[in-house]
Amino acid sequence: MSAPKPSERGHSLLASGTAVSTTRFPRSVYSHGTEPDARFSLANERTFLAWVRTALALVAGGVALEVLGLDLHTGLRLAASLVLIGVGILTPVLAWRNWARTERAIRGGEPLPTSMTGPLVAVAVSASSLLVLLAILLR
Repeated sequence: MSAPKPSERGHSLLASGTAVSTTRFPRSVYSHGTEPDARFSLANERTFLAWVRTALALVAGGVALEVLGLDLHTGLRLAASLVLIGVGILTPVLAWRNWARTERAIRGGEPLPTSMTGPLVAVAVSASSLLVLLAILLR
């Protein structure tokens, strides 16, 4: 019995003869379908990372709004900060979920799923901005 070729390590063969990764994380994504053109997977990963950067900016904005102690209505300023920080915490979780759903769709040749991350962030930023506007007007 010969040793497996490097291209066979960490892969299992489907009935069609296509190799599927068994060692990549998460298996729930990489155990489905076939290996797509790398450009599609890399674009999906860049989108995920962009959402992570957005989350960092939301948290930083929420922290800055509160820590700077601007002369604004205290309760409204705190509410705006909490909205930004809360959505900043939720965004990477939703981004990861969307990355996995999209990667599975790409690997399976299926239509890409929709994402509610964008509308959620838009609503949260609008709500936070409205709270800051009210805080400015009521000071």
